[in-house]
Amino acid sequence: MEILNLEGTEDTPKIILDKGNGIFEISGRSLPEDSAEFYQPVLDWINEYAESPNPSTDFMFKLEYFNTASSKLILDVLSALEDIDGVNILWYFHEDDEDMEEAGEEFSELVEIPFEFKTY
Repeated sequence: MEILNLEGTEDTPKIILDKGNGIFEISGRSLPEDSAEFYQPVLDWINEYAESPNPSTDFMFKLEYFNTASSKLILDVLSALEDIDGVNILWYFHEDDEDMEEAGEEFSELVEIPFEFKTY
């Protein structure tokens, strides 16, 4: 399976989806001009991964900021992961960022996936 590696920019998060090395990460700032278009390759990758996933998948979110449009797509990503056995979400937030902590808690209530909350 090919690695999906998107370099982060001022408006788009860094994304690394690497089955072979067990790296699943979305980090940085997410406010792309077209969130649906930006996240489509991520959703496509997850759908392909779901056909033959690793025994366990620790999927890391380490977002500094995301806009409303991105929140819908983040939920779509989480929903796609929900159908894969052995998925665990690692939700990182800056220790002073209550908004990002609350966002993670809200997402955790919307999907049936274990969440771990970690500060950095």
